[in-house]
Amino acid sequence: MNQTTTIARPGLAPLVTGIRALAGLGTPPADTARAVAGHLRANLPGPDILSEEERLGSPDGYVVHVLHTEESFSIAAVVWRPGQETAIHDHVAWCVFGVLSGIEYETLYRLAPDGTHLTEIGRVANRPGEVSGFAPPGDIHSVRNTSGETGVSLHVYGADLARLGSSVRRAYTLPVR
Repeated sequence: MNQTTTIARPGLAPLVTGIRALAGLGTPPADTARAVAGHLRANLPGPDILSEEERLGSPDGYVVHVLHTEESFSIAAVVWRPGQETAIHDHVAWCVFGVLSGIEYETLYRLAPDGTHLTEIGRVANRPGEVSGFAPPGDIHSVRNTSGETGVSLHVYGADLARLGSSVRRAYTLPVR
């Protein structure tokens, strides 16, 4: 059964309709991520997809607001106060994100063939209006809000967050060399 959970938000309905069609094509995960990124880029909502109160975030860490879930994908808004960051992690499925405010600074890593350490392989500062995506394997990263304002980003995951609880497959505590 494909149960859907949606919280009504401005600009969310066209995203859900388009992503549902793209996620249902059965294409390889990297191709789905590219297609969903194109759809998100063309339909990126503003920060008002969240209420003013939701956009405040929390001093305790970044906040994830799950806006839509169904069997093949989920949409979540993440609120990052300045300096807040994730652990180094990877994902259970493809992921696409668009920055609505703030700067989402991403550091990319590769796992050593022997599994003993990580190597930094890139950095990118994602600014408002920018959209990117990826698919496992090769999706090990950390994310931090490097701006002086509270940031909001919209994330689409190729997984049912209502069932899984999180899109994170693994958090890495290995040394970075």
